[in-house]
Amino acid sequence: MSTQEESGSVDLDQAFTEIVEQYSDLAYSVAFRMLRNAEDAEDAVQEAYISAFKALPNFKGQSKLSTWLYRIVVNACLMKIRKDKSRAKYISEKDYDDAIVYDWKNDPEEAAVNSELRSTLEGGLDHLSPDLRAAVVLRDIQGLSTEESAEALNISIASLKSRLHRARILLRKHLEEYSSLSLLPTQEAQAEPNPGGRPGPR
Repeated sequence: MSTQEESGSVDLDQAFTEIVEQYSDLAYSVAFRMLRNAEDAEDAVQEAYISAFKALPNFKGQSKLSTWLYRIVVNACLMKIRKDKSRAKYISEKDYDDAIVYDWKNDPEEAAVNSELRSTLEGGLDHLSPDLRAAVVLRDIQGLSTEESAEALNISIASLKSRLHRARILLRKHLEEYSSLSLLPTQEAQAEPNPGGRPGPR
């Protein structure tokens, strides 16, 4: 190997090490929310890193590095899901009610600061098909823009919006025991007498 080739190899190794250090939390967060299992998430991240290292020499900077890595991690997760047939138990999309309107405020995690509600929301991801789940994880949970999410999934913006629309309706069905994501008490709750006569929290 020539000195130039050795230098190129060292530069590539260094660049990849920096990517892993900078985006390790991001990669695991996406993988865990896609796979809902810590061990599977770790496996998917390792597979994604192998793919990313192989693909790094061809990365031309046409997209953000984080978006590029999101795409690789999501693809690794989708491959793992499709291999595991036991995961294929999702809410049917055939008869969902398109008339349901859910005020998502673009970012449900921002509203779901109540730990129980947030747990219910994330638990609903288990019931979404892989494609719908990926759209929700990237756009609504990780907080990518619509454009970045579509690019990471290698789909059009129109397709992403369609997937988000279907996913949000299905999640709304999963969350139907809650009137909304608002943390404000309902009128009924406000009118409820305080048991024991104790003063409520100020």
